[in-house]
Amino acid sequence: MEIDLYQIDAFAGQVFSGNPAAVCPLQAWLPDTLMQAIAQENNLSETAFLVEEGEQFHIRWFTPLSEVDLCGHATLAAAHVLFEMMEVGENILTFTSRSGVLTVTRDGNRLTLDFPAQAPRVCTAPAALIEAFSTEAAEYLCAEDYIVVFTREDEVLSAIPDIALLKKLDRRGVIITARSDRYDFVARFFAPKYGINEDPVTGSAYTQLVPYWADKTTNSHFRVRQLSARGGELCCELAGDRVTISGEAVLYLQGKIFIADDNI
Repeated sequence: MEIDLYQIDAFAGQVFSGNPAAVCPLQAWLPDTLMQAIAQENNLSETAFLVEEGEQFHIRWFTPLSEVDLCGHATLAAAHVLFEMMEVGENILTFTSRSGVLTVTRDGNRLTLDFPAQAPRVCTAPAALIEAFSTEAAEYLCAEDYIVVFTREDEVLSAIPDIALLKKLDRRGVIITARSDRYDFVARFFAPKYGINEDPVTGSAYTQLVPYWADKTTNSHFRVRQLSARGGELCCELAGDRVTISGEAVLYLQGKIFIADDNI
């Protein structure tokens, strides 16, 4: 069996920045165990698998350890592959997923995700979350992930969390965030339970962060930066119960996966 493989740097205008994701368009679904094995072999934070269904595409996302319900950067990467490499669609694509219907629109080099908003709520922080960071937080919230709000941008940049403690938490991951002088806000994301100690740029995190910062600032448009080593910039907007997340993507690698029949 041969499977097409693309590696895309998402939320990036040039290679070696943003967040790399693998994209595998399929004619039909493979066994879950095989898709998980491919994602583990790719050893990227996410591998997206696509199957065309009429005028839409069903999309699934796998980390090296398990399938997840929503992933922004791998959806952006998948849209880039469909638009640019496979020449599918004109300026809008529709995906069905475990998180409902998702759309991606194209305007020149810029791609815009339309995702459901996940407004976080204030919560009592587990002891492991508090102990994982040496700096005292201003606020703790939760939605799909825990959100730790710091007072200053430099506290987000310099944070070195205890990964072993973060693995004990009961949610997907941990987002840390703060206001910024250069951007509307900054963030970082950690998901060691899924084999991702720190994710370079996490589109789905902004479905939670944008409603939070919209409530705090009364703004609806945000220019933000994820402060990972690779880094990435996003433009986000709160639109009712949806969040739009915009960025660019670039092809890094194109090839094929070869799998013997006895591995299927």
